[in-house]
Amino acid sequence: MRTAGLVASVALLAAACGSDENVGQTGVDAPEIDCKGAETLAASGSSAQANAMTRFINVYQAACENHTVNYNSSGSGAGVSDFLAAQTEFGGSDSPLDAEAGEVADARERCGGNDPWHLPAVFGPIAISYNLEGVQDGIALDGPTLGKIFSGEVTSWDDPAIAELNEGVELPDQDITVIFRSDESGTTDNFQQYLQTAAGDDWGQGAGKTFNGGVGEGAKGNEGTASAVASTPGAVSYNEWSFAQQRDLQMASVINSGGGEPVELTVESAGAAIDAAEFAGDGNDLRLDLDSIYGTETEGAYPLVLATYEIVCSTYPDTEVAEAVKTFLSVAVTDGQQNLEEHGYIPLPSKFEERMTTAVEAIS
Repeated sequence: MRTAGLVASVALLAAACGSDENVGQTGVDAPEIDCKGAETLAASGSSAQANAMTRFINVYQAACENHTVNYNSSGSGAGVSDFLAAQTEFGGSDSPLDAEAGEVADARERCGGNDPWHLPAVFGPIAISYNLEGVQDGIALDGPTLGKIFSGEVTSWDDPAIAELNEGVELPDQDITVIFRSDESGTTDNFQQYLQTAAGDDWGQGAGKTFNGGVGEGAKGNEGTASAVASTPGAVSYNEWSFAQQRDLQMASVINSGGGEPVELTVESAGAAIDAAEFAGDGNDLRLDLDSIYGTETEGAYPLVLATYEIVCSTYPDTEVAEAVKTFLSVAVTDGQQNLEEHGYIPLPSKFEERMTTAVEAIS
């Protein structure tokens, strides 16, 4: 536990130093909160929420001077593994626990026989980023075409499938280099779930945290894929929005399942899709049914949006840990949500806010 905490602490310091342009270190308004429980928590997981987590920690420390969370942005797969092994107090994952793989049962054992809960504290759009010199931003793509690109059926930027969606755009005769996540990733899982819903037979490779397309070059984390796109002419990838913004990458507009006009990724267009989300979990387990997002036909709705869950114990074996987790997440889902749109995230929709607060308060 001490080793894991040290590693996580080093990782957090590195992340904070690299995120100065995205998350302010001053001017944070401290919420009025009763700071209870353990002074230090260890957590790890989704790199998609790394910048939001840094924001949450800053606000938490402003409210609770002697408290902190050491968050290791190691990817969703590692976040789940660390939580199940009790190396961390909560895990960040862009995908829920896999019951068929035994993760729910393992989490229940890790939680002292108590149920795990999924709390969606961060919503982040997935950008389709690309690198085409001399081509304007906003190339239009749809689900079937993305399925063909990421499965290797479409291999050139001037392929008729792309040209048909971009009349009047001079597309280069240039090979497409697919960049995918080499690590187990909830971002990959969500992207592939989107392809299953929106591309249908034009994908056909299934979902999961490992990329199944069989083409391209791998890079670790959202940081790695964004960097690879920036340095690789002709590249295309799927990145959590804030990382594409950091690198000032070109981003495609997406035609959703309703057809119609291509939808640019904005706070408003992503929010329109989130509003259609339904809950799949019971009670305070707030797992989401995202099919209605990925397959949205709502005009002006951007369909590629993922939710990052904080995976917690409904009841912790250690009271001090429980109090600290509850306090930190109370900050994260309230004051921590302020200005998240400036960092590439969508603040919690109003329909989620009350249920999230209720769930956090029920942690014991």
